[in-house]
Amino acid sequence: MTRVPLVLASASPARYRTLRRAAVDPEVIVSGVDEDAALEEAEARYGVLAPEDVALTLARVKCEAVVASEDPDALVLGCDSVLELDGRVYGKPADAEVATQRWRLMRGSSGTLHTGHWVVDNRDHGTGATLGATASTVVHFAELSDAEIGAYVATGEPLHVAGAFTVDGLGGPYVTAVEGDYHSVVGVSLPLLRELLAELGVAWHELRS
Repeated sequence: MTRVPLVLASASPARYRTLRRAAVDPEVIVSGVDEDAALEEAEARYGVLAPEDVALTLARVKCEAVVASEDPDALVLGCDSVLELDGRVYGKPADAEVATQRWRLMRGSSGTLHTGHWVVDNRDHGTGATLGATASTVVHFAELSDAEIGAYVATGEPLHVAGAFTVDGLGGPYVTAVEGDYHSVVGVSLPLLRELLAELGVAWHELRS
């Protein structure tokens, strides 16, 4: 059986690791998209976006940017995650101070992590189809002390991830429960991706290396 090639349009090591653990070996091509500009353009066209649509919009522009610039003979997957907390949307914190403030809001509460997925079938003999969906998962956070927040922020990890936390890394001890797909919190929902690929006529096992 010939393996169907997959390009991951994301710089996230966690997304790459998640796919590799499922025996999928994607080529990584980073889009370099200006996320703020992409959201401004989308909101100018469609109005204020719901949190789940923020994630889906960014996933789409990343995916389409890679298709346009690299023209890979492959399925192309773009992903993006944002945290919805008390009706507001949060991505990666800009600096340690912002991450600390974010965790003071998050501790002892819960938020919804939205992960957008966008797939383009850019294979030479593929369908040319493009489609996407968002996986939304409720995440419950522990009641951290100021000292715990300071120690976690000092590791630098919260500065590089959506919502200022990980569930599969140093932030794992501070997540008390996940309602939904664990993998979508890591960065890519394997069950949702399987469903999207099925709509393109590609079975999951065709991706495995």
